[in-house]
Amino acid sequence: MSIKLVSNLVGHKDRVWCVAWNPTGNRLASCGSDKTVRIWEKPKGEWESVAILTGAHYRSIRSIAWSPCGSFLASTGFDSTTCIWDRRSGEFECVATLEGHENEVKSAAWSSSGQYLATCSRDKTVWIWEVGEDTEYECASVLSTHTQDVKRVLWHPMKDILASASYDDSIKLYKEVSDDWDLFCSLESHTSTVWAMAFNSVGNLMASCSDDKTVKIWKEYLPGNTDGIHVGGQDPIWKCVCTISGYHERAIYDISWCPLTDLIATACADNCIRVFKESDDSDSNSPTYNLIASENSTHEQDVNSVDWNPKIPGLLASCSDDGTVRLWEVKTSEEN
Repeated sequence: MSIKLVSNLVGHKDRVWCVAWNPTGNRLASCGSDKTVRIWEKPKGEWESVAILTGAHYRSIRSIAWSPCGSFLASTGFDSTTCIWDRRSGEFECVATLEGHENEVKSAAWSSSGQYLATCSRDKTVWIWEVGEDTEYECASVLSTHTQDVKRVLWHPMKDILASASYDDSIKLYKEVSDDWDLFCSLESHTSTVWAMAFNSVGNLMASCSDDKTVKIWKEYLPGNTDGIHVGGQDPIWKCVCTISGYHERAIYDISWCPLTDLIATACADNCIRVFKESDDSDSNSPTYNLIASENSTHEQDVNSVDWNPKIPGLLASCSDDGTVRLWEVKTSEEN
């Protein structure tokens, strides 16, 4: 495998916190400490900044997330707000500002159905917002299951199941029960802050990354499974089936699971991007993942975020404290 730099996108004036591809893979969003969101496209053969979204946040913008229809973009800020941008008119317009968190909003995520938006904060809470018509957002639930700063929220790719990761070293899973949202599973195996997680394309596996320098692979076991794993009750359980360790020199800030190739990419504080692949002969209940590509000094400082393009195999976006957004082509040896 090889990792080749495709494009170095310059424009942000400070560290870049997050990158996110839109659902069709032809548009990339990035956000950072310069209080802006940039939209990157490839209108004339080269990637370039085609829009700069400003004026909605008065402090650093920590994360961005596209709605499943691609018409809306959520941005979260250190100013305790989440802003919703609407591009249906052709131009991005901030049409809603969601308030309620008492501190920095670290992450936002849309459910695959488009019916819900989740946010999480340094205030230790996870909020679930019901998406209504005419850009109306109503808080459906405030979840206070974590004991520390909540770093990331992520929806299951096919079901209305929400995952959250925290400074308390745990991952929590929630589902709707009787018009409210309840915790049904708590995943505890990391020994330090869980920064991010990523589901595979069908949602029966999840990868998580941590300040403990490891990646963990979690598998869902349904009631009555044929693997011999006891599941009490009607809810599935998730078990850690693999720990990937010894590769990262510092904290792992982000992780992305490619829906097209099944490759897993990590963003690390050691300035490096790494790519992992499950061994062809590994056991599904005790899988083995191998490091198949790595690029030292992909950025000049910490790599904060990575995201695989959902439509173009092997196209990976990253961003860094060095203020740049970079696009990478990850190729197999057969393609070189």
